[in-house]
Order: sequence, then C-alpha cells, then structure tokens
Amino acid sequence: MNNSKYIVRQPIKDLNGKIIGYEILYHGENQAYSSIEAPSNEFAAADTIYSFLTQNTDKLFKGSVSFMTFTTTLLMKQTPKIFNSTDLVVQVDDSVIIHPLAMHFVERLSKEGYKIAVNEFQFSPRYISIIDKFDYIKINFKDGSDNSIRNVVELAHSMGKQCIATGIDDERLYRQAFAMNVDAMAGRYVAEELFTTVHNSSYLQSNFFRLMVAITEDEPDVEEIERIISTDAMLTYSLLKIVNSGYFALRNRATEVHQAIVIMGLGQLRQWIYLLSMGNSDGGVDDSQEEFLKLSFTRATFCSELMRYAKNMPITRNDAYLMGMFSTLNFLIAAPMEEILAGIPISQHVKEALLAHSGRCGMLYDLVLCYERADWTAIGSLAETLGIPVDQLTNTYFHCLEEVGNIWRQLMGSSEPPPPEPAPEPAPTEISFPGPTPS
Repeated sequence: MNNSKYIVRQPIKDLNGKIIGYEILYHGENQAYSSIEAPSNEFAAADTIYSFLTQNTDKLFKGSVSFMTFTTTLLMKQTPKIFNSTDLVVQVDDSVIIHPLAMHFVERLSKEGYKIAVNEFQFSPRYISIIDKFDYIKINFKDGSDNSIRNVVELAHSMGKQCIATGIDDERLYRQAFAMNVDAMAGRYVAEELFTTVHNSSYLQSNFFRLMVAITEDEPDVEEIERIISTDAMLTYSLLKIVNSGYFALRNRATEVHQAIVIMGLGQLRQWIYLLSMGNSDGGVDDSQEEFLKLSFTRATFCSELMRYAKNMPITRNDAYLMGMFSTLNFLIAAPMEEILAGIPISQHVKEALLAHSGRCGMLYDLVLCYERADWTAIGSLAETLGIPVDQLTNTYFHCLEEVGNIWRQLMGSSEPPPPEPAPEPAPTEISFPGPTPS
C-alpha cells in the first residue's frame, strides 16, 4: 500500500478570475489535513506534518495566501503559528467543531489576526450557532442540493461572510456557483481553466520557438542563439532590458546582444527567456497572465527534475523541459496543438506525449498534470510505472515552485533602472523596439 505523502496547491479564484489564495491539499499519513479515518494515528500524522511544515514553510508558501486545513491535534501543537497571520487562512472541519476544546484554539487564533474558514459548511444547528466565528464559508457544490447551497450562500452573505464554492470540477458546477454569486471558487475545473487565452499571432512569426530549442540543447551554440535573438526586436529589447536592470548592477550599460549573453550566462538565459519573451507587453502582466507564465515554467522545471529519477526514458532532460514549457501553448496561440507543434523542431516523443499522452513521455507528462490536479491514485501509479520514488515527488514539486518564485521575483524587480554612475560614459543612441501587441 502506498503511504507516501503528497502536498500540492491549487488556486482559489474570485469571479473576476483573480487569485485570492491557494488551497493546500495534503495526502498521506491517513490524510491528516482532512477527516481522520484512524484517530489513533492522528498524533503520529500530526508530528509528520508539523515537521514537514517547519522545515519547508519559508521556501514553499511565501508570497501567497495559503488556505490550509488543521485538525485538532495540529491546532493544539499551534501549527498555524508557523505561518504569519497575513499568509494563512486557518481551515477547520466537523472534527474540530464537535471537539470540546478545539474551537478554543480557533478563537485564540482569530484574536491574533488569523482568518478562519470552515470546510463544507452545513445547514445545521452546530454550524449556525458559530457562524460568526468564521471569515470564510466553504461550500461543497459537488455534493449539496441547489436549495441547500443557495440557503447557505444567502445566510453567509447576510452576515458579511465570504463564500467559497469548492468541488468545482466541471463547467456545470462553475456556472451554478457563478449564478449564485459566490465570492470565490476552487476545484479542478477552476485550476484547469485558470487562464484566459492570451494568444498573439506574432509569436508564431517570432523566433521564440527556435530560441527555446537552441538554448536547451546539450551543447548550446552561442552564435546561433545570438543570431536568433538579434533578428527579433522583441527578444533583443527584453534581453537588453533585463541585463541593464539593477539586478545585474552593471557599471556600464550593455548595448549588444553578444555582450548581454556573456553577462547573463546561458544558465540564467535558459531559465528566463520564456518569461522575458512574454513579460514585457505595454500593458504589463495581469494576474491571469502571471499565473499562466508561472504554470508554464513550473511544468517545465518539474518535468526536467523528474527526469533525474525516471527510468528508460527516450528523451533528455532538455526535451522534458520543453515538453512542460510547450504544454501550455494552446493558451498562447489560437491554433490547434497539432498545427503549433508541427512548426517546432522538438522530439517526436515529446510531440506524441503532448498530443496523445502516449509512451513513457506521455506518462511523465500525465504525472505532472495529475500532481497539479491532486489525483492521488494516479500519482502513485504513474510514478511507480516510471520508476520515480514517490517520496521524492513533494520535495521536487516544491523545489520547482521555489525556483519559479525566485526567478519571478527577480524578473518583476528587474524593471527598476540601474543606479546612476559617478562618471557615466556617453549614452548610446536609444533605439525604440516595439513590444508585443496585446491581444
């Protein structure tokens, strides 16, 4: 039996599509973040969870609001205090509500500034009597009836509480929640429909795809990379902007593509080029586009890192990186995936994985998708088939999230102009490069 622990986060969106936080889903050790099927094991499970969070919270969950469920034992261990009150919404369920002492800990956390949410709110006396203690009311739309759900939403709103619809796993439930005017939604459909299509036909005409392939070769050809960038105004502009930012703190401005590549190095260029190619539109990066960019890079990094463990794979880590990166192209370009991939010089195994989920590459791609969806059964089965140790999945996943977060913070902080030099050289002639046209 698979007793491994998995932790994944899924977005919670308001009705305008803005991310208000992330649901932290936990599986393993008797599912100790949800209802406890074996109470005698809860203390051991709580110790495991407490230890994991203590060691990883700073790097795993910073920079976003986390909605996380805590059992009575975890509350008694004061586990929520690992997080800052501004970064955490403490979720509780029926096991806490019926416990004679647990709500005392919840009330104390509320007084200390933590927001409180209740999972699967029920229209019953014990829930109604304590509704004033909650900031968020979470309602399971998948299992409830329309009338009971509507009553809960109306009651919560009448008392100034925010309603979050959970279990939104298909379009019907999405439309139902939207019609009932909930404040936010979470579920597989919400996660997968996170992004509006941000396609722009200029990307098909640009050198972006050629550059991605060239820079992920085992032995990148610097001259070829320089040639590709130099013939694309958008990429040239983006590269010079990032290299001349305060992050690199240059004494003299870089004015040539070759000079910029040498300064940045292929390692950072490989990591940043996809974000750079999309992050410089005149209108900036909105929430949906930001999440799209992060997802693309996270999938790429996750696929590549899992290749360290996968057995008998017909592709390289670089190919796996491209597979994850290009998996989101259907959000970027208004064209069938088959047509998009036909014009990109990538491995046939990768194309078949993205189009048909076939072969061992398709299994690797599916493993990444299943982890995003918190499909616990499929995660274990696919990892075992690929020869990937299941106990490496969570640490690998959050290592990738940390890397993406770090790069994103560096990128978003890169727009600040470099500090003035005491004796600047004559400024080069400014050339205005057009940015991508917002779709």
